[in-house]
Amino acid sequence: MTTTLPAQRTILERFPAGHPRGSWPADEYATAQRAQGIDARVVMDLDSDQFLVVTDTTTQ
Repeated sequence: MTTTLPAQRTILERFPAGHPRGSWPADEYATAQRAQGIDARVVMDLDSDQFLVVTDTTTQ
């Protein structure tokens, strides 16, 4: 049996899910981060009702 540890994620920014533009601000922020070489993506945090821009790499 193989066990994998959950990935360490760093939250770069949070955006409210109730924003009139939906996830667009989070998507735009993630795109800007990727343009700077940071592997960022958007995930939904259901508990806090927010879109989170996260990276699996450690940032400074």
